Amino acid sequence: MKRTNYRESLPVCAVLLAGGRGTRFWPRSRARTPKQLLNITGPETMLRQTVARLKPIIQMQNMWVVTNIQQAAAVRREMHGVRASHVLAEPAGRNTAAAIGLAAIHLAREHGDALMAVLPSDSYVAHASRYRSLVRAALELARSPGNLVVLGVPPTRPETGYGYIERGNLSEKPRGVAAYKVLRFAEKPGLPVARKYVTSGKYLWNAGMFFWRVSTFLENLQRFLPETYDRLAELAKTIGTQHYASALRQTYSRLTNISVDYAVMEPATRATGTPRVSVIPADVGWSDIGSWGAVYELLAAKPGANVSVGPSFTIDATGNYFWSPRKFVAAIGVCDLVLVETGDALLLCPRHRSQDVGKIVQWLEEKRHKKVTLL
Repeated sequence: MKRTNYRESLPVCAVLLAGGRGTRFWPRSRARTPKQLLNITGPETMLRQTVARLKPIIQMQNMWVVTNIQQAAAVRREMHGVRASHVLAEPAGRNTAAAIGLAAIHLAREHGDALMAVLPSDSYVAHASRYRSLVRAALELARSPGNLVVLGVPPTRPETGYGYIERGNLSEKPRGVAAYKVLRFAEKPGLPVARKYVTSGKYLWNAGMFFWRVSTFLENLQRFLPETYDRLAELAKTIGTQHYASALRQTYSRLTNISVDYAVMEPATRATGTPRVSVIPADVGWSDIGSWGAVYELLAAKPGANVSVGPSFTIDATGNYFWSPRKFVAAIGVCDLVLVETGDALLLCPRHRSQDVGKIVQWLEEKRHKKVTLL
């Protein structure tokens, strides 16, 4: 893999991770139409919203997406202006370390070296301009070899569903933006610990937004996950040849199934010297929109308001979320419900139980009800 001198101008590339299934958004979300391919918070899909946020700072020709085989065709249709070869389809899910490594070897082949922004494709950001300013600062800091940078979201509640980042002292100010040394990455905590994290003011949510040079990432992958690095390095030799597809299938299932947080970021914080791991606080109105209840909280004009996508009429009903764009919804005396209607299924649950929708998908898959889980 070619390396570029760090003083040379580097292309800026975005790698969007779009392989998740989003089971908590059933019945709209299916194996072939996951959360990132749905228009949950507006007329555009989450993937297209992500691209739109980045277009002012990253050229479409430098956009990449890592998805899976089932979703690849739909992702390519969504990515107008992006080369089909920049949509990388994993033959099997092997978590984020492998997905990012796959993208990195393709970027290394195309550019030699590049600045790499690794971002989720299914998050919501309220303040796009502020977000872009922080992305620019993170990329500037990541330009120096050995730097690993992450955006951390200031917590607004003691959330137990997210990992956390403990920040240390101020380390640098790229573009005038404060960046702090990362002391450690913390796993998803229980509620008492999450409360302590929030009260301390030293912890940020880990939203999975990473920045580094391709060469820096591959060097750290080689250091901390050498078997996966070696297999990807062999795969890289076949890119652009007739052997790539078969080599990808043979190689991918043998890669370690581990997140980039555990594989690279955590050991990097414990290493001395390089790499250097920094976090930039990002108060940008971020939400991972992890459930129908979260969608309600995002869209409700005020507490207790009803949110309806489609025609509706309510009497003595408050705090409800209705998705029924084709059918009229009439609700009397019900509170804090989620109703989602599709052509073949209907979901009804209390808003506070919307995190449990994934359990329905699990049951459907166990019972082999493919009709309402696949398409």
